Order: sequence, then structure tokens, then C-alpha cells
Amino acid sequence: MATPTPDPSLPAMGDPFHLSLLRTPRGRFRVSLPPGGEFLLGTPEPLSRPGAAGQSFCIPITEMVGVQLGGSGSPPTVEGNQFTVFFVQREKRQRWSLGSLEFTVAPGSGLAPRWVDALQRSIQLHGVTRPRKLLVFVNPVGGRCRAGEIYRDRVAGLFALAGIQTEVIETQRPHEARELILQQDLGDLDGLVCVGGDGTFNELMHALISRTQRKAGIPEDNPAATLLPPRLRIGIIPAGSTDCICFATVGTNDPVTSALHIIIGDSQPLDVCSVHHHERLLRYAVSLVGYGFYGDVVSDSERHRWMGPMRYDFSGFKAVLCNRSYEGTVEFLTAGGTEANPRDQTRCRAGCLVCSESSHQLLGRSEEEKLPQQESTGAAVSEWQREQGRFLAINLTCMSSACPKSPDGLSPSAHLADGTADLILVRECSALGFLRHLSRHMDHRDQFDLPFVSVHRVRALRFTPKQLEDSEERERPGCRGWKGLLQGLCWGEQPLSSWSCDGETLPHADISVRVHGQLIHLFARGIEQKMGLV
Repeated sequence: MATPTPDPSLPAMGDPFHLSLLRTPRGRFRVSLPPGGEFLLGTPEPLSRPGAAGQSFCIPITEMVGVQLGGSGSPPTVEGNQFTVFFVQREKRQRWSLGSLEFTVAPGSGLAPRWVDALQRSIQLHGVTRPRKLLVFVNPVGGRCRAGEIYRDRVAGLFALAGIQTEVIETQRPHEARELILQQDLGDLDGLVCVGGDGTFNELMHALISRTQRKAGIPEDNPAATLLPPRLRIGIIPAGSTDCICFATVGTNDPVTSALHIIIGDSQPLDVCSVHHHERLLRYAVSLVGYGFYGDVVSDSERHRWMGPMRYDFSGFKAVLCNRSYEGTVEFLTAGGTEANPRDQTRCRAGCLVCSESSHQLLGRSEEEKLPQQESTGAAVSEWQREQGRFLAINLTCMSSACPKSPDGLSPSAHLADGTADLILVRECSALGFLRHLSRHMDHRDQFDLPFVSVHRVRALRFTPKQLEDSEERERPGCRGWKGLLQGLCWGEQPLSSWSCDGETLPHADISVRVHGQLIHLFARGIEQKMGLV
């Protein structure tokens, strides 16, 4: 049976269909909330007026931030003939902003509060994943020391508009957030939010994963243990120096965009690497586990913290000039199966089919992913492989690791939640050759299309360094291929590099790494496909 059309002169507000003739700053619109309440629709009235057809609007309820009585620039009122709808508005380059549309009803009709009630009920019905209470950690010294200002001026008001209850903690010392997460009762929370950089996020992630495993009695120090995903999601309000994780999962480092993803309850699963030294957990990582070049850059940059973010450029310049390579054995468990490969030119985007299919396959992989004492070969779908030699860089990443300086990242086709990581091996080469490899991270050329670079999609990794036996060679001053002034800059050839794990230097060179598929969830949806603004 067809739904009867309400009389526009006396709009009906009963379920399951709402229709009113309302005035907006753009003119009069026939506004409706169809059965199911998934969209707020507006059609110009009369439709025959010039340009009216292009002025229609459709606001998804799932992307509606809030609705209130009164105008957008005035505080909410109990009475009146106006109500305002606030919603996600897409801008360029993956940015979102807060859009608003004011509606005016006929005087004395009493329609404004009825529309507000109907829309709020629809938001509640279709927003079951939206957070209602969040614990927010603000790192006042992270990045450019503007985290507190960013949260107060750009985010707090959005959370209040959406009706989200927040507890805000401005940390005063290192590891304070970790201690609170491990000890505090989090039962009434829907998520954690960090306002800071990648380091702040990592502190929250480590604490949340550790808390979950401890409560479940799962030994984190066991490299073969199957870890339990935490219940709570993590939101990232970018306020750091690079904000790589936010950029790779949202597509931009904009605090308002991230806040809106949190408000509408987006959920993006994320693979996590556990890094062990024998039977001891060292770190978790979601971005980069790097040995050689990136390990040297991070460890050297710690000596120049007074330089601020510029210390990474300085240490990177030194590392390129020194052109150090390190000898060792890399063993890795290939992904196998039908997964996409690192050079297929695909991109992990919102609604990624590769990640969606992997979510069904990950449940049966616990035995396959265990790290055996002996190398496993044969007819298995995944098999262990080994490469030996001297490497300038050994990089393992669970995501593209894109950032504003490198829009495609270390591995452009890496996926966020397919249960694998991309292993990039850069063998010994000239400084000029390595510079060519690095430059391709910034100009969209294939950084793997070089004879000394190989890339593999893997589920696990083991690395054993070759120790130099000649102590005199270990202490030899100078640097291979460079003389004079550069000898002092490079201060000698080193037998071992350091592993950098999401920006933190590890104390051991011999490690094992395992990928845990979709171990955590972020308030994000992945980078959206490019499309026209609606």
C-alpha cells in the first residue's frame, strides 16, 4: 500500500513518515524523514523555480552530529520556531567540517520540538556504534606543545554538541596515561581518545592491549600467544609532529576531521605487530619496525632533541651520507593464499574488500601464525623464507605509513587490517642509489623498482645480526667511502644498528615479529575514495 501524502499545510509528524514544509536560508523546502529514518531529505518548493532541482539535499542520519532547538549561532532554546541540524560536510583532501542547516517552522505550529525529537530518536536508532562516554588524554608537551589548545578550541565543543560525556586528563609525566589505563575502571567507557602525536597513541595502545591480555590471563611474553582484541576503540586527535597513524587511517591530520569520525562512531580495525626478544615482549607496533637506516635516524635524533622536529631531517641527512649497511639473516613467513601483493598498485580504502575478506579468514590462523623452532617448508600455504647479506634498511610496516611528506608512504599498497605486514629489504648499495630509493617515497614513483630493493607480504619475521668478531675493526674510525670531514660526522663503522619500533629504539638487535590481525579498532573508517561533494 502506498504511503499517503500528508497535507503540506498541516504536516503530519506521526511514525513512520515525517513531512513538513519548512523555510531555510536557501528558501522553502519540503522536508521529510522517510520510513526507517536513514536520511533527512529536502526538495525545493516549488520545484519548478529556476535552479531548484540542484538545491535538493540529503543528509544521512549516520553522519548527523546533532540537532537542537534554535539557530546555529545561538544557544539551544526550549521554545521557538527554529531548529538546527549539524552534520558532516566533506571538504577537499579528506577533510571534514561541521555543516549546519537552520529550519524555520510556521509560528504556533509546535513543529520544531517534534522535529528535534524525531531526529534525535533516529540518530539514536542508527548510531548504535557512537560513543557516549570517552576518556580523553591530552599530552601537553607532544609535537608543538599545542595539544591542550587544539582540544579546547577545536574539539571539546564538537563533543559537547554531540552529547558525548568526557573525562579529560592532561598528563603531567611520562607513562601517566598507561598507569591510569591499567589501573582505572573502564567499564562505563566507550573509548579512549589521545590528543597528541604517534607516541601518545602508542602509549594508549600498549596499555589497552596489555590490560586486556592481563584480564584474560594471556601471557604477552609468549611470542605464539593468540592475543585478545580490546573492547574499547581509540580515537586520535592529531597534535604531534608527523601523526603518521592518523594520516594513514583518515587521510588527513586535521583535528576536526578526527573528532567527527569519533562522534559518528566510525570503527576501523588495525593490525598490530608484537615484537619479542626471545621470550620477552619488547613493544607493539602498527606503523614501522625498522632496522638500519630508520633505526639509525631515530637513535641519532635522540641526541639532538633540542632541535625539535628538525632533528629527524638532520639525522636522516647524516645517515644517507654515512651509508651504513649491516649484516644479518632475515627469516620471514610469507602470507601465501590469495591476498593482494605489495606491488599490485591497489590502495587500502574505506570498505576495503581485502581487509573485509581477511576478517573472516583470521579466525582460523592461530596455529599457522605460530613461530616454530625449525624452519617450516613444503606444501603449506605460508612458508618460511630466508635472506642473508648486508642490508641498508630492513623495514616492516602494517600500513602504508603515509604522512604529509610522503603521501604514498613506505608501502603504498599495504593494508590496514588484512593480517599481514609488508617487509621491505634494501640491500647494500651506493649512497646515490639509496637516495634514489628514498626520493621515490615523495614523487609517486615505484620505490621497489630498483635492483637492490625487494618487498614481501609476510605474517612473521625473525632477524639475527652477524656480530663482528674483530674488535679493532669495530672501533675503526672513519666511514666506508667517505673521508675528511665526513669521518667525524659518521664517527666510525658500527657492527649493529638499532630497531626503531614506531619511533622508539629497542635494546636488542635479534628480534622476532608477529602480525596480529585486527587486534585493535580506531575511531576511523580508512581513507575514503575520491568522489564529488554531495
